[in-house]
Amino acid sequence: MNDTQAFLTQEKFDELKKELDHLKTVRRKEVAESLEYARSLGDLSENAEYQEARDMQAAIEERIGYLEKTIKEAKIVAHDKHGDVIGLGSVVTIQKDKDKDKREYTIVGSDEANIHDRKLSYLSPLGEALMGKTKGDEFEFETPVGKQKYKVLKVA
Repeated sequence: MNDTQAFLTQEKFDELKKELDHLKTVRRKEVAESLEYARSLGDLSENAEYQEARDMQAAIEERIGYLEKTIKEAKIVAHDKHGDVIGLGSVVTIQKDKDKDKREYTIVGSDEANIHDRKLSYLSPLGEALMGKTKGDEFEFETPVGKQKYKVLKVA
């Protein structure tokens, strides 16, 4: 897979486009106004407000650049809900060996990963181990505390 390619769900893609639009139309204007105000205060060499506004401007421009690149190179993933093989977009239920707790994750691209929302990157150790598996498969993967063994209970 292309290392620069961002795999995103349509929902995340739309969220990034909305953020980009907000940064370009609202935040840029706010920072420009802050810079103008700070310039009006006089000596720029010792003007903390001016330096803070310049730093904010740089951060916003960096984020805009990142978002534009991500959106341009993004591949929207739409998982075939009838598929039995785990891939991007799959919702999987797994169970750790000798553990009663079941865990459900959605396999996503790394830009969208968020363990609190149970969105697991396909590039994470567990995500990599899950890719290509089907319901009923048992698998192991290496973690910092040793090998972990799981079973796939459901693929949606």
